Amino acid sequence: MNQKDRKQFEKLLLEKRDTLLKELGLIEESSFNTTTRDASGDISAYSYHLADQATDFQEREKAFHLASREGRFLHHLEEALIRVKEKDYGLCQECGDEIDLERLKAVPHARLCIKCKLKEEDKKRKSLE
Repeated sequence: MNQKDRKQFEKLLLEKRDTLLKELGLIEESSFNTTTRDASGDISAYSYHLADQATDFQEREKAFHLASREGRFLHHLEEALIRVKEKDYGLCQECGDEIDLERLKAVPHARLCIKCKLKEEDKKRKSLE
């Protein structure tokens, strides 16, 4: 991978990270910083219907899982940016071969070539059996 390609992928990774950080901020703002009373719009001291509380809880739970998944994705993006700076970006962390540019375009945070990724997934699948 040449310097020009590395810079393009760094720019793509930074854009994805910025977008993700904005999305995580919106998730936090809309789901985690409101109380169930605030979410209901109820200003009285009385609790509202149990079904409404359950729905709010379910929505918060979905937001938590989404934020958790997005947090893992953010970690992978940060790791890829470190590899760009260390000039290891585009090299498979398993076998050391270059990762196909088409794979990097599809999955810019990829750390494994397709051959090693398939081996990894096959091991996971066999361990679940």
